[in-house]
Amino acid sequence: MNIDTKSVHAGWQPEDADPRQIPIYQNTTWYFDSNEHMARLFDLEEAGYFYTRLANPTNDAVAERITALEDGVAGVLTSSGQSASFFSIFNICQAGDHLLTSSALYGGTYNLFAVTLPKMGIEVDFVDPDAPLDELKKAVTPRTKCVFAETLSNPSLNVLDIEKFATLAHDAGVPLIVDNTFPTPVNCRPFEWGADISIHSTTKYLDGHGTVVGGAIVDSGNFDWQAHAQSFPGLTQADDSYHGVVYAERFGKGAYITKIVAQLMRDLGSIPSPHNSFLLGVNIESLPLRMAKHIANAQRIAEWLDAHPAVSIVRYPGLTGDPYHHLAQKYFDKAGGCGVIAFDLKGTRQQASAFLDALEVISIATHVADARSCVLHPASSTHRQLSDEQLASAKVTPTLVRLSVGIEDADDLLADLDQALAKALA
Repeated sequence: MNIDTKSVHAGWQPEDADPRQIPIYQNTTWYFDSNEHMARLFDLEEAGYFYTRLANPTNDAVAERITALEDGVAGVLTSSGQSASFFSIFNICQAGDHLLTSSALYGGTYNLFAVTLPKMGIEVDFVDPDAPLDELKKAVTPRTKCVFAETLSNPSLNVLDIEKFATLAHDAGVPLIVDNTFPTPVNCRPFEWGADISIHSTTKYLDGHGTVVGGAIVDSGNFDWQAHAQSFPGLTQADDSYHGVVYAERFGKGAYITKIVAQLMRDLGSIPSPHNSFLLGVNIESLPLRMAKHIANAQRIAEWLDAHPAVSIVRYPGLTGDPYHHLAQKYFDKAGGCGVIAFDLKGTRQQASAFLDALEVISIATHVADARSCVLHPASSTHRQLSDEQLASAKVTPTLVRLSVGIEDADDLLADLDQALAKALA
């Protein structure tokens, strides 16, 4: 099936007289006729459900839909994009291990990697994603367990050279994990370019309506854990907490996701509510239609901003003058990638704040990738905890504005931007 059809049908194939839509299994537990049946589930000898903290049919159906969009082999939903980022790393890293990551990251992810993971004994190094491959390889250590990057960074809109980072990871014998939230599988399928694992903040475009917080992790099934068994004991050696199961042996290409469900969900939770997953599944049905409108609107607005005298720099991969336009043409079906634009005003940090205050149609919101247009000043919000040096590393300037273009009429959005710029920079 093509991706438009997958968005509607994947994950749920009803049989005779079944509900046409994915049903909501709003329950915590399941009934069993025999204790032996439940015991087989606890031993991972049989697929099934017994407690929603680990798995739930509604959650799994929607995870399967996202997995199909990414052309993966297995996937799992989490309670937030942040938990998806954490679980994707913690599933294969432990104290003493090393994570190599792009520095062009969402502020919450940057803080997770820079502050929280080191408290758990995981060393993290940040690298410039635009550096040459030979330079990047110098940051790899014998303890490196994975490489992480965003396919389209938030908010700096760096387009990742996925093939270069896949080479970096695979030459080191580790997987490449990418956050594909902004382009979505509609515009970028990173597994085709060598990425091994893809994560999403489903709160963004996959939901697209500002209704539910969530995350997803999808495994391509392409990384051979057994070939690098010494580096990944959690997957290739016996798990004493699950009766000695060896995930890579028993579950093959499904090992990585099975371990997340059986071990991390068991111990840490972070499962979404079935009702939230149901809403996410419904909203994914319109994803290809929404993304086309988001990008068409954003392209027009980016071109308008690029010509505006009050704007110094516009960062949008759909612009021919954008430094990442060539990579966007290579990796994205539509070069803009998504509906998010980053631009710098000719003015002060205070004037950038005044510009936000003057907007009337476009909302000030922490959110992004919504049907409604919204705007954010990263230096005073999502990246507020970062030092000046860290801000520079993340390519966030004091006058940078992140504009998430919605699916409203573009003329109305342009009129709002025009009057707000006039007021703020008068």
